[in-house]
This record gives sequence, structure tokens and C-alpha cells, in this order.
Amino acid sequence: MEPTSLQDFVCALDPASLPRVLKVCSGVYFQGSIYEISGNECCLSTGDLIKVTQVHLQKVVCKNPGTGQTIELNPNFQGLFSPLTGPQSYRTLEELISATIQSSKQLPIWFMSTHRIDTKTRVVPQEQPLMLEAVEMYLGTCSARCVLGMEAQTVILRLPLSQKGTFWVLETGAPRTLLQALQDPALKGLLLTCPSLPWRSLILKPQYELQAVMHMRRTVVKIPSTLEVDVEDVTASSQHVDFIQPLMLSEVLARGGPFPLNMEILEGPVGPPIFLSPWVGSLQKGRRLCIYGLASPPWRVMASTKGRKVPRYFMVSGAYEGKLRRRPREFATAYDLLGALQPGQPLRVVTTKDYEVDEMEIPGFISLAVGDRLEVLGPSQAHGAHNDIDILLCHRLSDLGGEEEEECEEEAEDQEPIMLPLYYAGNFVEEMNDGRRYRLADLTVQFSLPCEVKVVAKDSSHPADPLPSFSGLRLEERIVEPFLVVSLDSEPGRCFEIPPRWLDLTVVEAERQPGQPDGPLPIATVEELSDAFYYHLRKLPVENQTPPPRPPKRQAFSEPKKQSCKEGSIQSSQVSELQQPSMSPRLKMNTLPKDTKDKPDIYSKVTRKGLKPTKSHPQEPDDDDDEHDYEEVVENFWKTL
Repeated sequence: MEPTSLQDFVCALDPASLPRVLKVCSGVYFQGSIYEISGNECCLSTGDLIKVTQVHLQKVVCKNPGTGQTIELNPNFQGLFSPLTGPQSYRTLEELISATIQSSKQLPIWFMSTHRIDTKTRVVPQEQPLMLEAVEMYLGTCSARCVLGMEAQTVILRLPLSQKGTFWVLETGAPRTLLQALQDPALKGLLLTCPSLPWRSLILKPQYELQAVMHMRRTVVKIPSTLEVDVEDVTASSQHVDFIQPLMLSEVLARGGPFPLNMEILEGPVGPPIFLSPWVGSLQKGRRLCIYGLASPPWRVMASTKGRKVPRYFMVSGAYEGKLRRRPREFATAYDLLGALQPGQPLRVVTTKDYEVDEMEIPGFISLAVGDRLEVLGPSQAHGAHNDIDILLCHRLSDLGGEEEEECEEEAEDQEPIMLPLYYAGNFVEEMNDGRRYRLADLTVQFSLPCEVKVVAKDSSHPADPLPSFSGLRLEERIVEPFLVVSLDSEPGRCFEIPPRWLDLTVVEAERQPGQPDGPLPIATVEELSDAFYYHLRKLPVENQTPPPRPPKRQAFSEPKKQSCKEGSIQSSQVSELQQPSMSPRLKMNTLPKDTKDKPDIYSKVTRKGLKPTKSHPQEPDDDDDEHDYEEVVENFWKTL
């Protein structure tokens, strides 16, 4: 086959003969080293092979041959087209008129010339429709009076009957749809007419999009038929040519098999490593992999070490078979206590930080001290100074243990419950006595995360299990993500799991197909994470997770500040009112020893054994005014002014 333009090749192509292999004989390059525009290929090199798999009609350009105007038609255009050219051509106008008279046709008729016609007054372009009205004598010569329709005027031309050229009578044929007119080889390049369009005659120029496969191109290449490139059909001599199509691991995952697959790495991972395992360094160009399929189960647990200055982070597979023992959990806020509370499972904690409540802001709330034992009951609401506050209901437990504590349970039910606002930033440690050993799958089902554990027995399938060497682990959260089980071709007995979402590789299928493995695959169930990747995972949104409550704004001193701004000064009489006992500071709860009055910034350790719960009371004047230094408050107030 001789080289031809891509447009001509596509117009003459039979879709049933696809796929076809084309060789680029004359390449095209776009200025600026741009290889794609709007997803279409715009640069092809001489000698490239293209395997055309599909051809789609994008649009049809309808052109007026007389004026050069164009209209773009959609492929679903509903108008009907008819051919205008008759079955016979004529060398002169005299032959055309004689044939018209013999066929008993009446004037006027339409005709055209395939060559340009030069007259004294005007030049008639080729294939320009002309209307022959009559035959008459003009300046002593027998001439044909013709009408040339222009954009804004009608021109009368008188052509001698001896005018030479190839002339065609324009005759209307059977109407066809747009697709039928494009697929009929007899109508290619002929003038057509369509009653739905404003022109008497027109030419159709279709534009196609070719979908093709090229060597070492990962995606299907889209090539417009209007690309100025010459091609040659070499399908017959290219039956042995294989077009290698690279894949991403994410595409292998989306295909879903069949597994196992032998792959060769064309491009390794980009960016800093996310796993700190030795096999990550082996993912280089040229190495071969064997993909066995999806990892099961699909969930993982994020874990961080405890008791180290520099924590380490791990991703533990749901198939981990090591044994874990629970450790007491630590909670920073009452909101964390609420998140850890599960129905049917009691939650008891010990406070590790003193907490005193502002009764003006939260009336009726009870203060806590170091060593208080609480049993968490559940969420509720209480009336605050300005609006309703979300709270956590708790019971204070006695410091007695064993049977004595069980005897006091009835008394505890009669006590007033302790109400903690959810935004309370205290410190709590879980009180627990659980010596059982759990599997990871059982632990995540029975208890909520985060959870403190100690690995007491390593995973027997993972000899290099690093988790038992740490004094404690914090299981942060559970994530669900598909992983692929992969092994290196050089080490088939060493398998690891790759998440294509975060560790994608460019691979290509190798020729040799692997066999099915015998027995279970030895998979590393623990992978150490880099710090950056761990924090990236922790930032991912968690479903059905609500943000913690925001503490209310304190408005205790807002009104005095506004009043001081308006007045600009304070009279001495107002200062003397501050010295009255009625304006004395509110008494603090009696939760600390009285010897701390001389050391207000030092908190000594308090032994809570045998101490009864302390409730808040309304303000009462104290008989011993010497314990409160009101003069110091006034002095500080004057210094502030």
C-alpha cells in the first residue's frame, strides 16, 4: 500500500477490518515539546507503529464550495442529504446543452465545472454551481446565459457554447442520512444538497478520532484524523509485532486478575519511602515481581510504640497471629472517656490531676482531685450559666477494694452523680484487671480503639516480628485498604503486601507465567512506617467521627471591662466597696490541706483513702477573715489601674 494521508486512510477505512497496523511515513511535531492537546496525540515520529483498534466520528464539517463558509454538524444530525452530480460528464457547454435538449429537460438546469472558468468580468471557482437559464446571442456569439449566486448579489454570466472544461449536470439523487452519505463510497467528494441547511450545494468533510495502541504507552492513544501525517498500512507484515502496554499496580488491582501474574518493573516508586522495610529498596527498574492476588483480610491497624523518647510507627495486618495483653489506657479529656465507653462494658478510671469547677459558669458541678476513682455512666446535658452543656455522667467510687467495695455499691447508687463537661481537659488512667491474651482480630472487635496493649507472644509466621521487644503499643485506629500480595522473582519464599494507592509502580506483564504456590504464603504481617507517611494516614478522615466539643467562652469579666471603657476612671468610693466582705472572693473547695495557704502555688500529694465526696455549696461568709488577704487584692487592683 502506498503512503496516504491519515484523513484519506480513515475515510476509506472499513470499520469491520479493524484492528489495523499503520506505519508513520512522515511524522509531525508540535512546537513546544507538547505531545498531547486536550487528550489527543499531536506528535508522531517517522517509523512509529500504530495499532488502530477503534474509530469514532467526532463531527462533520459542512462546507459551501462557492463561499467557503463552514458549519459543524453533530453525528446525530437528522437532515437528509442527496447527491447533485449526474452520471455523465461533458467536455463543452454545447455538448451539455445538446444532451439536455435530447432528454426533454426544461431550462433552467444546474451544472458545474471541475476546472476554473475565467471570464472578462469574473473568475468562477471550480465546482461552483451555476444555473443555466437560456441560450442566446451575445455580441454575435451563441452563448449560454448563466446565473452565479454569490453571498450578497446575483451575477449574470454569458459563456460561449465553445467553453471547454469538464462539466457535470447537478441532479438530485435518493436522500440519505448523514451517516449513510459518509459511508457510501460513491458519494465521497461529490456535491450534496440538504433542505435543512441554507445552501444549495455543500461538501461533507468528516473528522474522526482514532483509538490506537503504541509500543510502551500505558494508556490508549487518541489521534485526530486531521493530524497532518502520512501513514502506510502494514497489517499483513506486522502479525508478529507485540505492542507492550505498561500498567500501574492500581490498574492491576482494578482488573481483579487472573492471578498469579509475573510482572517486570519499568519504573520504581516515586518520592520518599513509606515503609522502612528492606524489600522497598528492591523495587527497582528491571526487577521481576510475582503478584498472587488480594491480601486477606483487607483491614490494618496503625500502632505506635510507648515508653520511648522517639516513637516508632507500624502497620499491623489483620492476619497478625501474635498474642496481645491489654494495658491501662490514658485519657486526656472527658470526651475521650465517652469515646471509649462501650455498651455492656464498665469503664472505671482514676484521676491524675486536680480539677476545680467554676460554679458561676457551671452551677452544681463537683470538683475532682488526684486519686479519685470514677465509673463512667454515659452522656447527658446540664444547664450552664449561658446555655446547655454536654456532660459525662460518672459515679465516684470508694477507695475500698474487694468485698468491701461490693458492699458499698448500694451506697454509691444513692450518691449524686458527678457531671464532667466533655471539654474538661483532665487526666485519667483506666482501672483494669485483665490478664487474658487476645488475638488482634478479637481485640479490635471487643474493644474500641485507641487501645494500649503489650505483645506477649510474637507471630510465629513472622520470625522477625519486632513488636514483642517494646514495653507497650498504642493501637491507634483501624483502616480498610486493598493490598496486593507480592514476592520478588529472586526470592519467591519472601512475600510482602503493597498498597497500590500509596505505593504505585509501573509494570509490564512478563512472558513466563508463574505457577500456583504450594501451601500458605509466608507474608510479613508487620511493616514499619516512616514518620511522614504515618502522619499522612492519621490525617485521613474517619467515617462517622464527630469533632470534640468546643469549650464555652468565658464572660466573667466582660461587663466590668465594658463599663471601665465607658467611664474612663474609677472613683475611690468604688474601690472602697471592693474592701467590703460582701465582695470577698468565693471560697475554694476544701480539697487541699490548710497548710497550703502560705504556699498557694504548691500542691502536695493528697491521700484519698477514706475521704468522703465533697459537694459544692453556695457562698457563705467565713468567720475567719485572716485566712484571706483581701488587702493584697486591692493593692494589685490599684497597681493595675
